[in-house]
Amino acid sequence: MPEIAHTAHEMISNMTPVLQPGDFVFISTQDEALVATLASDAISTFREKEGLSMLVPLPSAEGAGLSVELPMRCITLNVFSSLEGVGLTAAVAAALGDQGIPCNMIAACHHDHVFVPSASSDQALAVLLTLQSTAVDKA
Repeated sequence: MPEIAHTAHEMISNMTPVLQPGDFVFISTQDEALVATLASDAISTFREKEGLSMLVPLPSAEGAGLSVELPMRCITLNVFSSLEGVGLTAAVAAALGDQGIPCNMIAACHHDHVFVPSASSDQALAVLLTLQSTAVDKA
């Protein structure tokens, strides 16, 4: 396994953002039949008191007859960041926010994933590449 980045500077300068293919949508449901229909396609789930939040591919949501008002793209940050690391999420959210791009972060065991509106995904990737480049230049 590659070395794990712990500091904000290490995480940002090594994040190597990559725009993943496909569109996704966030949904929330208490409908067990819908959960059963979409569970195998979901790339992320989180149980909240209001229902099960799911992140599913756009075609799966459309196939289930769901409203797909805000398609999202995933930008994976290809740095092995420590679960105890501080600053990566804040830096990414601030850089995107400064450009008026909303984001939803999902931290997994190996990487962080940034979900941005599909229409802004190319701009978001450019912002994150600039953020990484700026951190590298400060090394």
